[in-house]
Amino acid sequence: MKIAILTSSRADYAGILPLLTELKKQKQISYSLIVFGTHPSSFHGNTINRIKEDGFRIDHVIESMVFGDTPESISTCIGLTTIKFATIWSKSNFDLILTTGDRYEMFAAALAAVPFNINIAHIHGGEDTEGAIDNVFRHSLSLMSKYHFTTTNQFKTRIANLKGGDKYIYNVGALSIDAMKATKLLTLAEFKAKFNIDLSKSSILTTIHPETSSLKENEKYIAEFIKALKELKKYQLIITMPNADALGNMFREKLNAFIKITENAIGVESFGNVGYFTCMKHCKFMLGNSSSGFVEASYFSKYVINIGDRQKGRILTKNIISSTFDKKSILSAVKKIENLKPVGKIAEYGNGKTAEKIVGILKKLS
Repeated sequence: MKIAILTSSRADYAGILPLLTELKKQKQISYSLIVFGTHPSSFHGNTINRIKEDGFRIDHVIESMVFGDTPESISTCIGLTTIKFATIWSKSNFDLILTTGDRYEMFAAALAAVPFNINIAHIHGGEDTEGAIDNVFRHSLSLMSKYHFTTTNQFKTRIANLKGGDKYIYNVGALSIDAMKATKLLTLAEFKAKFNIDLSKSSILTTIHPETSSLKENEKYIAEFIKALKELKKYQLIITMPNADALGNMFREKLNAFIKITENAIGVESFGNVGYFTCMKHCKFMLGNSSSGFVEASYFSKYVINIGDRQKGRILTKNIISSTFDKKSILSAVKKIENLKPVGKIAEYGNGKTAEKIVGILKKLS
């Protein structure tokens, strides 16, 4: 079986890393790694370099990101990505294309493959994020795909309802659990030496993205978020930058302006897997609306304040505290967490053997 594996962002690469590692061991399956989206972008931290550092051969690099964060630039990127992948698919003989997640550029790459009748497999289908247009792309990817690898039985059922049956839908758990189990985290000293951040201080790890299904409200949302951050003076605020979404640059500018004048705030473009997981393990809690606050945070039994509706529809495990985009609501959630007992174990997303399960299924299909 010859598989094309797609990665378009730091987030999905972190997820598929265990699968790439497992596939390297296989003789029955060969794969080509196609890197695109924000990976080749210096603006987004040149995360393609991390793939190279991890020792994976990159077969194709597609540059199709359009500078800007307007709806027009997003649509233009979708069109350009579709055109460039049409060329890739026309010259290839892949048996399967492996996609993951819900990004618009991932959708565009898969869309270009549909006329060529290449089978598509989708990881992380069946999930819901009502506050982001990513929801449309995720469900569209599921509809375009023949094979499905979901993280929970609930999501498996949702795809079965969408597709009208459960054939080729497999609940395998989350690859990110595999990734974290296999990752040797940094010590506090190593982390400080690498990032110049002292995690022995009481820290909040925060990532905030625009709500792309309600663009007009986002200026108010980021203003309220920053107002809340200003009140959290007793914490070290570790702020990672938003994705390449509509109005993502506006969020980035507002956050960087805040970081520049705030002594207890630190901005980070991208930690990479090891750095991010280490920071997650040692922070007091997470704050924002990142999907990593759901699966990855559950592994570390870490409390998460999930703000707004971007992730609305995901499973609310016992570590998730919901908040609106309102300074008072955010600070109230912080106070609540400060008075709670430790979370305890959460096992919603599998046992860390997801990559083995996916490869086992692919070998049976080949």
